[in-house]
Amino acid sequence: MAMLPYGRHAVSEDDVAAVADVLRGDRLTTGPQVDGFEADLAKLTGGAGCAAVSNGTAALHVAYAAAGVRPGDEVVVPPMTFVATASSAALLGAKIVFADVEEETFTLDPAAAAAATTSRTRVVSAVDYAGHPADYDALRTAMSGSDALLLADAAHSVGATYRGRPVGSLADVTTFSFFPTKHLTTGEGGAVASTDAELLRRARRFRNIGLVRERDEQRWPDEGGWHQEVHEFGLNYRLPDVLCALGRSQLRQLDAFLARRAELVARYNEALADLDGVRLPVQKSWAEPAWHLYPIRVLDGRRREVYGTMRTAGIGVQVNYIPVHWHPVFADLGYRRGSCPVAESFYRQQLSLPLYPTLSDADQDRVIDALGAALRRRPTRPVAA
Repeated sequence: MAMLPYGRHAVSEDDVAAVADVLRGDRLTTGPQVDGFEADLAKLTGGAGCAAVSNGTAALHVAYAAAGVRPGDEVVVPPMTFVATASSAALLGAKIVFADVEEETFTLDPAAAAAATTSRTRVVSAVDYAGHPADYDALRTAMSGSDALLLADAAHSVGATYRGRPVGSLADVTTFSFFPTKHLTTGEGGAVASTDAELLRRARRFRNIGLVRERDEQRWPDEGGWHQEVHEFGLNYRLPDVLCALGRSQLRQLDAFLARRAELVARYNEALADLDGVRLPVQKSWAEPAWHLYPIRVLDGRRREVYGTMRTAGIGVQVNYIPVHWHPVFADLGYRRGSCPVAESFYRQQLSLPLYPTLSDADQDRVIDALGAALRRRPTRPVAA
């Protein structure tokens, strides 16, 4: 029996046709589909301007650069995220300050963020873990008196809402990922969203190698029609037309994708409600998540055992994530285990069950049965995660 992945893309014939139309045209790189995709995304974010980029990590790098992160600045990051939330700021010279997460949603704890924020803090980065928005109003309150910008790493939460407001409009700058396991895909891709026109201008320039083509901003505007200048370094993080065409087609299916994910989450919640040995994810009353992961907690030190048993049964469960400060690159900089106890305790129990729009009810039942069987086995001696 085939291995069920924890996540996968859903590509339709309409998606294929949209890509094929661009391949038959004259523009494969920057063209009309880029502008169209950015405009379509802006509608989803409540009107925040968007800059499409080549991947989710690039989106973070672009956002931090646009926010003016420089050597000597501090960036506050929760450890329960993919390493790129921190590494992309570190590559700009920032000092990463890890702040722990909340016990139920495992998003950035506002009290921990407040304690971590200093006069040197340039950005506080919230992460919408598993697709559940962080508590943005509480984070704003925690940051009062600080000049730091609030960043939403919304790689998991495109289409989610917080107190009725769409993700993309909640922070000073928001980043998205369109990796194949996410809610919509461009193959590889991402975006930066902001209501701050100057920040968005800087983001668009950084993703385009820093090129200045506007004559009124050039130092030597009379050089010739071919002339372009670089005033600040940037990188080529452009998302090409052919992939933006895929993204536009996927966006038209996003409501259906999100509805199916929510349906699968409801089925998991009902089927696993009385299963001993696990805790299920929590949804706050003020959030409408865009479920990217279904993260359970396996209790009694059995996570590693259950992971192995389910993998052997063909269920591609995953662990999301290794606490960022545990990675050797941060350990070598002096970061130590034990500094974020909530995130570290969660990591030792966390297990993501398969969740994607094309997961059938029958295959989900297979996951549920395999989890129950794994937990009913005679427990082995607890092994450290």
